[in-house]
Amino acid sequence: MRGYTHDKDEYAKRLRRIEGQVRGLARMIESDEYCIDVLTQVSATTKALQSVALGLLDEHLKHCVAEALEEGGEQAEEKVREASEAIARLVKS
Repeated sequence: MRGYTHDKDEYAKRLRRIEGQVRGLARMIESDEYCIDVLTQVSATTKALQSVALGLLDEHLKHCVAEALEEGGEQAEEKVREASEAIARLVKS
């Protein structure tokens, strides 16, 4: 079981909403909407994706990493490394 499993439906719902935002962005471009309006929607979509990513990261730390730390050993080190790399990717984006 993954850390986000209990919230899986909520994550799927949020991602479908984001998918709709992206389709809306494509329509805005096709309709030659004002660039600032498009950029505003890009920003909103980016923030929505970041929110999903932070939620998944939180679940990963609480579930996967915490469980591995309890067990200790090489797997714990691997989970901490993975989490650190994921955080680095999020910070860069």
